[in-house]
Amino acid sequence: MRGYDAGKKVNGRKRHLLVDTMGLILTVVVHAADVQDRDGAKLVLEKVKDHLSRLKLIWADGSYAGQLVDWVKSTYGWILEIVKRTDDVKGFQVLPRRWVIERTFAWLGKYRRLSRDYELLPETSGAWIYSAMIHIMARRLAHAQTAGP
Repeated sequence: MRGYDAGKKVNGRKRHLLVDTMGLILTVVVHAADVQDRDGAKLVLEKVKDHLSRLKLIWADGSYAGQLVDWVKSTYGWILEIVKRTDDVKGFQVLPRRWVIERTFAWLGKYRRLSRDYELLPETSGAWIYSAMIHIMARRLAHAQTAGP
């Protein structure tokens, strides 16, 4: 299952992640690149609706703006806050709260298997993402135990 994203001009798949405030993955959805970001967000939120009862606020980038904000509020009662860039600043700009997901994608990009889309099935790609995050979290726990108080 592959597609073409005309906006980014890429073939393949898109990965949608829902992370906590520390950047640890809560859920992953992988789908064809021709699916719009707003539709991918609906798949992610549908997947977690029964598991994250304390969820109240979600930060997202500008590609999730529009009717999705109202849909999330009316369907789940959550607030979807869009973090947008200002048009007056040129070049790179660190956006509040948006850097968390970008950092998570950077962590995952260090894993060779995730640097490109090698997998035949999107489910396999999602499993590798979970596996990489488990490795990241296990390394942190091991380091925290050896560091001591």
